[in-house]
Amino acid sequence: MATARKGRELFTILETSADAESGTPCDSHDSPLNLSADHVKWFEIPYRKPDSDEEGDGVREETADAANLITGGGCNIILVTGSNGIKHDEEEYAEDCYYSTSTNCSDATSHDSDIDFSDVEEEEEEQRRSLFSLGDDLDEDCTAPDFWGEPDQVISIEPFCAVSGPQHSLGDDADTRDYFRILFPDSLFEHMVEQTNNYALYRQRRSGKSDPHWHPTDVREMRAYVGLNILMGINQLPDTGMYWASDIFIGNAGFKKTMTARRFEKLTQYLQLCDRESEPVRGERGYDGLFKIRPLLDVVENTMWDAYAPNRCLTVDRCAVATKGRFSSTQYMPSKPLKKGLTVWMLCDSRSGYCHRAKIYVGKAGGDESAAFLGYRVVTSLVRGLEGQYHHLFMDSFFTSVPLLQRLLRDGLYACGPTHPGRKGYPEVLRPRNVGKLSQGEFYQCQRGNLVATVTRDAKTVSCLSTNSAPGIVGISPDRRQQHETDGEGESDSMDSTSLSFGVPRPLPLLLYQENMRGVDLCDQLRECYQVGRPCKKWWRYFLWFYVNLCIVNAYIVLRESRGGSPPAGFNGKQFTQRHFRVRLAQQLIGDYQGARGMERAARKRHADSPIEYGHRLERMSERSRRCRNCTNKGLRHESVFGCKICNVHLCRGGCFSEFHK
Repeated sequence: MATARKGRELFTILETSADAESGTPCDSHDSPLNLSADHVKWFEIPYRKPDSDEEGDGVREETADAANLITGGGCNIILVTGSNGIKHDEEEYAEDCYYSTSTNCSDATSHDSDIDFSDVEEEEEEQRRSLFSLGDDLDEDCTAPDFWGEPDQVISIEPFCAVSGPQHSLGDDADTRDYFRILFPDSLFEHMVEQTNNYALYRQRRSGKSDPHWHPTDVREMRAYVGLNILMGINQLPDTGMYWASDIFIGNAGFKKTMTARRFEKLTQYLQLCDRESEPVRGERGYDGLFKIRPLLDVVENTMWDAYAPNRCLTVDRCAVATKGRFSSTQYMPSKPLKKGLTVWMLCDSRSGYCHRAKIYVGKAGGDESAAFLGYRVVTSLVRGLEGQYHHLFMDSFFTSVPLLQRLLRDGLYACGPTHPGRKGYPEVLRPRNVGKLSQGEFYQCQRGNLVATVTRDAKTVSCLSTNSAPGIVGISPDRRQQHETDGEGESDSMDSTSLSFGVPRPLPLLLYQENMRGVDLCDQLRECYQVGRPCKKWWRYFLWFYVNLCIVNAYIVLRESRGGSPPAGFNGKQFTQRHFRVRLAQQLIGDYQGARGMERAARKRHADSPIEYGHRLERMSERSRRCRNCTNKGLRHESVFGCKICNVHLCRGGCFSEFHK
């Protein structure tokens, strides 16, 4: 054990061997932190601090007054509890938690917001303004010289006892559409039909011309349309029209039977979710940047939250929605696998990947806002409703800050994640200029109650904050399969795939982060396998299909956990995968629906004896002439601007009208 350096505490790593004890077995499902002793070896490093400021003086060991082992379902994680823990500073923390601010945390007010959440209300904004207006009085709380202390304080972690898992009343005979209906109810299809028909009339009134190729849609057709979009994500072709190609190797018989290519294009053209006539313009009172998808958000956000009660460990991260086009809210993120896209903040389950809540970033509304303050707002909005349930949150360095972790701790939520050492509130003695160059596996820690700040050297220097792990505990994760890549911010303190190496001892916060910071990644993997929808020029369409795809992923997770892995009745395969779920769901949405072509042929045959009686008449179809259908059937080429609107065909002004209807 090396001696402590002058002016700061030093923890070094003991030499370990392959036959070191790994403790009692751990059930990763019941463990409060999802860590298995089969892959992690734990060693408690005694705290050592110098007796004097002179270099070379001896060191003395100090132990806590009271220590209890919290097994938490058999896991051998050492957590120290006692009466002298966080509770003695409870009143002080209540003041510090929310108001600890800086230029990095709270320089901007709500008028300078650069994010629009889909559930922010005016009363919450007013409350936030009033709270942060007091920030100047408490500006020095987290940077006071006596704010951080030595890492010898006991911590208190309350057990998680809330109800978790799928919440529904479906029986064993439920199928894929029943689970999808929990997340995406039939009322949304009815709303889409109503607004699509209204928007088609609205467009025709604005242009002053009627669309001869459009007729009102219904719920059955809208379900079939969504089902075809789901199948397009499985059977991917570069162009939409190729699904209706006459080439037997390219064209899809199921698509042709369901509806015509023209009908699919018309539904895509007029698809709408809101009343465009009542849409407020920018600057008006009641303006909403997400007005075009607000009816969808109001329904889906509630269904996602109610269908699955959150488990103990949760992940907060951001994902990118791939786009083709230029939109004001598009962000460029060089450190992400998807460099450019629309940003969505997500709260996901660390074990299953279920998305409990998602918030959309729609760009800056004015002013400037720091990343730390923006991250504070994102996390507090995502976890609303979880207060006092003692969940464990894991987030990356974009979100993690001292004020945020204090606020979460006050609300009964524990958190862990890397952070930028330059942010206000982080201990001055742990910043890179004071720590110097660390050897691999060496780390320093400071503590204030449950809040522990750590700086360590892995593949590179990493700084992190946590409220769910005791100081002075070291673990080793030798198995490469336990390495979960997490996306950092491209800076020295971010824990990405290049900042964590294998076989190096790490403090407990880093091991917890490595094991549990994967919920959003799991959700993205399931969602990105099969895209829903086609590229377009309207930004809100990407979010529409994003939420449809998200509901499919969540419904698949609910089905998988509700049935214990057993497939629905009638499935003959060995394993019911997400691909099988999507194909089965699309087939059930389409059902026996047959679109306009089959209906037109049946109408012609039924009314052939008296076409005029049933509304068939020769009239002008369009300004541009098109080929006569009757002449084309006879191998001739004639064009006409006239035709039959009931049959939706162009016909010559002669005998072609009567001949065609016979």
